[in-house]
Amino acid sequence: MQRDFPDNASRHQQRLLLGPGPSNPYPEVMEAMVRPVVGHLDPAFLAVLDETSERLRRAFRTCNALTLPVSGTGSAGMEACFVNLLEPGDTAVIGANGVFGARMCEVARRCGAEVVRVEEDWGRPLDPAALLEAQRAHPGARIVATVHAETSTGVRNDIEPLSVLQETDTLLLVDAVTSLGGIPLDVDAWGIDACYSGTQKCLGVPPGLAPLTFSERAVERVSSRDTPPQSWYLDMGLIGSYVGAERRYHHTAPISMVYALHAGLGVLLEEGLEVSWERHASVGAELHAALSDRGFTLLAQDGNRLPQLTSVSLPDGLDEAGLRRRLLHDFDIEVGAGLGDFAGRAWRIGLMGHSARRSSIVALLGALDALLS
Repeated sequence: MQRDFPDNASRHQQRLLLGPGPSNPYPEVMEAMVRPVVGHLDPAFLAVLDETSERLRRAFRTCNALTLPVSGTGSAGMEACFVNLLEPGDTAVIGANGVFGARMCEVARRCGAEVVRVEEDWGRPLDPAALLEAQRAHPGARIVATVHAETSTGVRNDIEPLSVLQETDTLLLVDAVTSLGGIPLDVDAWGIDACYSGTQKCLGVPPGLAPLTFSERAVERVSSRDTPPQSWYLDMGLIGSYVGAERRYHHTAPISMVYALHAGLGVLLEEGLEVSWERHASVGAELHAALSDRGFTLLAQDGNRLPQLTSVSLPDGLDEAGLRRRLLHDFDIEVGAGLGDFAGRAWRIGLMGHSARRSSIVALLGALDALLS
């Protein structure tokens, strides 16, 4: 039976994606996705998978052997870290200053962990000293976890001071979903034991994979568990046997998405990590200044604002939802709504990956000026 779709659902419109993700993919990524599909144990595919993992090591700045793309979005990466590193009764110290820090707390709770929550107001960064103090009060804590780039608020949390956890038995777990490729991240130098990201942000790849890396300490934790991880699908011991030398079947890898990530990482590394970080910083600063000039209020604290994800409240009298709809309908430009404490009064504007270009700012500001006039 033929099904009728609304006109706007049947057209393949070229949106300018300036929300919190997904971002517009790089052209090289879309070209890679139409490569012929082969089997997930085909030697040709396994060679691409191995090279993708090596490219991820360079992007994460790590030598960790267990570095791979997990099937699923960034939230699958979060689940993979928590279900593998926590057992019922473990203590987890978790920083929460936005939606995704709070999500970490919930995932840890569902793992049966005792959650020690270190909170900060929305728009303000977490104090690393508060996280370390909480760990000292709970020296047996299995992990300290925090979000590097809090997508719900546009705040960058400082990670490097937490590297002293390497001197303890507590593992450091970091959410880098919105930071990988967009701002400086150095897994090995910062003593990060487990880190996960997503493809749809600063890597310029469609959603569908969660880059992940585990240190030797984290791998040892997985192998010394008293009970198996509560998730079979995300069991890193089993997945590690597939991506490692054993090539033991676990689940069917998303072939085309691995092709896409391989290509996106190729673009990033050819540009250079530092150059990409500077590109994101430059366009972010330009957007911040332009929005302030138009009466928008930046919600993230100065000094810890993300360049790739900007949270702003609108000038008085403007209907944020109505204006977002008009941007999408009239100009094919997507920006994101506020979440949680910022819902109904804020926008989240992303300049990530392929979308982190001055042309994106010009298009957005031109459309805004037309609508506001």
